[in-house]
Formats: sequence, C-alpha cells, structure tokens
Amino acid sequence: MPADSLPDPVYRRVYDRVRASIIEGRLKPGERVPSARALATQLGVSRGTIDVAYAVLCGEGYLVADGARGTFVSPALPVRAEAPRVCSAPASAAAMAPAAAPPRLPFWVGLPAIDLFPRKIWSRLLAREGRGLLPEDFRYPTRSGDARLKAALVSYLSVSRGIACTPEQIVITGGYQGAIGLVSRLLLSAGDKVWVEDPGYHWTLATLDTVAAQAVPVTVDEHGLDVALGRSRAPDAALCIVTPSNQFPLGVSLSLPRRLALLDWAAAEQRWIVEDDYDSEFYYQGRLLPALKALDHADRVFYVGTFSKTLFPGLRLGYLVTPRTQADRFTRAQWALDGGRSSLEQITVADFITEGYFARHLKKMRTIYAARRAATVAALTNELGGIMTFDLSPGGLHVIGRLDDTQDDGQLVARATAAGYRPVALSSLSKQRPAPKGVLMGFTNVPEPQAPHLVRQFRSALGL
Repeated sequence: MPADSLPDPVYRRVYDRVRASIIEGRLKPGERVPSARALATQLGVSRGTIDVAYAVLCGEGYLVADGARGTFVSPALPVRAEAPRVCSAPASAAAMAPAAAPPRLPFWVGLPAIDLFPRKIWSRLLAREGRGLLPEDFRYPTRSGDARLKAALVSYLSVSRGIACTPEQIVITGGYQGAIGLVSRLLLSAGDKVWVEDPGYHWTLATLDTVAAQAVPVTVDEHGLDVALGRSRAPDAALCIVTPSNQFPLGVSLSLPRRLALLDWAAAEQRWIVEDDYDSEFYYQGRLLPALKALDHADRVFYVGTFSKTLFPGLRLGYLVTPRTQADRFTRAQWALDGGRSSLEQITVADFITEGYFARHLKKMRTIYAARRAATVAALTNELGGIMTFDLSPGGLHVIGRLDDTQDDGQLVARATAAGYRPVALSSLSKQRPAPKGVLMGFTNVPEPQAPHLVRQFRSALGL
C-alpha cells in the first residue's frame, strides 16, 4: 500500500521515527523492534496504527516480519543505510552525508579479545547469582562496593601484586575514570599541580581539567617517569599519576631506582601518588616488578585497578586501594558522590575470581596475546617495515609503529578512523614539541592466521 494513501497522520509520525532510527544507526540490521502491541502501549496509540507503519516499513525493505519470532530490522541493510523517503519531507544535507564506517575490532587500542572471553562460564555464574537473589539484594547496593568482591580482591592483590590491604581500603568504582575522578575531587583544588607522564593517557588530563588542576608534563624515557625532572619542574606538586608497570603508551617499566625516588619524594614532601596498574596482568617476557604500592611503607600511594582489560570494558568495574589513613574518608565520599555499582555483577566477578576462572583466563590470554602480538608484528614488518619501526615492550596490549618527522601520524590515524579502525596517534598523547610520531595499534583482536590479510587491509586504510 503506498504511504501517501494512508490518511492517519499518527501513522506517519511512527513511520518516520522508526525509519529514522534505522537510518541513523540506533536500530541495527538484524535487531528486533518492539512488538506492535508494546509500541502502541508505549506511544499511547492504537495497535492498528503501529501495524500499518510496520507494514509499510516492511514493504520498503526496512523491516522483516518473521511470524511469532517478531519483527526485525532487515539484516540485508548496510549499517546506517539511507534509502529514498516515501512519506516524509526530504532529508537534510547532514542526514544525506555518508555515514562513518562501523567499528572494526582489529587494531583497536585497549580493547581485549572479544572473541575469547569465556561467555558461557560468565553467563552461568551470572544466572546462578540471579536465581539466588534474596529480597534484601534488591535494595540499593553498598556504594563503596560489595563485601564479597572486596574480599576476593584482597586475596588476589596479595598474591599477584604483593599488596597487603584490607577490604576497608578498597572502593569499587566505575573503571579507571571513576577512581581518578574520586581522587581528584578529594585531593585536589583549583590550581594544584600534578605530575603526569608525557606521553600519557589523555583521559587523565581530561579528569584533571574538571577540577581545574594544573597538569605538569614529565618526560618518560627508557626508565619510565623522570622523577628528577618532575622535582625540578614542580617541586610543590600535590600529586603524581603514574603507570609504573607498563607505561601508557610507551610500554616501559618504571625502574626500581626511580620507584624508590618517587616514593621518597612523596614521603618527604607529604604528597600523594596514584598508581594506575591498568594491564600489568599481561606481561610476556622477563619478571614483572612488584606494584609500587607494595613498596609504599609511608602509605602515600593510591592503587587503581580495572577489569576493563582483564574481563571486558562494558562491565565498567574498577577498584581503588586507598592508603590506610584515607580509607574512611574515601568510603564516605563514595557514599556521597556515587550511587554504587550493580551488586549482581560485582558478585559474579567475585565468583569468577574465587572459583579460579579469573586466574585460568589470564593464563590463557597471556599465551594467546603473546602469539597474536608476534603474528601482528611480523605482518606489520612485512607490509610497513620500510615506513615504520616497531617497539616491542615486555607487556601490554598494543604495539607502536614509529614514524620519522616527515610523516603525519594524526593524518594517518584520521584516515584509518574514517574506515572504522581505532588506532591512536602517538603525537596526540604528548605535550612535547616536537611530539614523537607513531601509530598505536592493538593486536588483541588480530587472530594469528588472519594477521597478514588484516594488516594489508589496515595499510590500505592508512593510505600507505
């Protein structure tokens, strides 16, 4: 039935809304749309109105009806596909512009291997905990974190990182950003100076901006953060934020003399240190040094961990281990500033750890990541060896393709991003001028047999 022959203007509005959601990417190919009855109830219209709108959308190829299974966005559509409008005004110039390419997993910096997460085990644990929920479990969660997860972390950190702490020192947060945001709000005032690594993590700078703190870039060399340089540039800094185990993005480890020098500075000047230990679990050669907090006899280090790299980033769970003297203050602040995390997911993570799945998963992933890294670097060297030189750090989830000064890493990354990839330009992470040039490329989602083919595709996206 042609849309123009349908007199009901309500139908047109429903048609436009669903169609726009498909075109603009809010509804994906293959995704189920609400039933006609449910959508009619939600919008306060008759079911017949929804039936007519869906029928026309099916006739135009946007939707596919599949009997009792429901109605779905046509899987034959390309992502964010545009098609001639039938019953609406012409699309704007912005709507008609080519859509960005859908995200590609290979070379995505910081994303763990999505294909290898033990979904069946996770789903079974999650379902078991869900079935066992008691009425009191439906109340508001404990804002500083579930006691079972805290207890599991105390044991895990003691064995894996040499950190002796109590459950009272742990605050469960919304990943790294939640932890560094809490630290910034409690420890910093406007104008306070903070040592940050250069090059370093851009979200750290963004968080410091929210409290009007002054980031002081401190150069990172082959031994990690240059502590002497930090003391000369900002001896009165209130805080230092550092990634000592596997510096982001360069992958170097903070040497033991510099670790001790940093701890001495914090103790002597009564300053604070934030240790971001975001992916120390993935170390492929040599011996990983103990956590900075394990050496912290003056109680000046805040230790931040996250499950975004070891499990999956959609979980949005991290944790902050506070100094003993700050535990009560940070727990009370978390109560005031944060509504807490889902109890069900926290309990599931606790089970995943205590029942041994976490340790087995990490052991498996270390082996697989080492192999994927070797295959990726071999393919990159074969395809781009005349243009880039490749840094191989002892650990981490990405490699760096170094460029000479004639190459624009920002331009290369912009081209790859337009094609759906998620590399990172090294120069974008530095305040130095001239900034170092290079391309950060994740290898976790590059299966070994596919590495040569995927690298060739990536090279084409870079325009090289």
